[in-house]
Amino acid sequence: MSDSKSKTVTATFETREAADLAVEHLVQKIGIDRTDVFVQAAGRLNTSGVEVSGGDAPSANEDGREDAKLSGEIEVSADINADRITALHRTFGDLGALRVTAK
Repeated sequence: MSDSKSKTVTATFETREAADLAVEHLVQKIGIDRTDVFVQAAGRLNTSGVEVSGGDAPSANEDGREDAKLSGEIEVSADINADRITALHRTFGDLGALRVTAK
């Protein structure tokens, strides 16, 4: 989405679980097309957050996992029409975003 009325809103989350939940809300509750939602590490290193949660946590049958690297925060961004920014900020806030920016 790239027109003069669109904005990219980015939120930073501590866990992969929170980022996944944010994507689910954006697509299913706000109606943003999944192709307009992006997830990436907030820093240079690949990461699944700053703490283990949700699907990243080992199950009772595992001794531990080495695949869930905890190297930093996770960013979720969405390209949206400018008139939806308030709803998106509210959703990100309700889901525990650490920071929310729009450009």
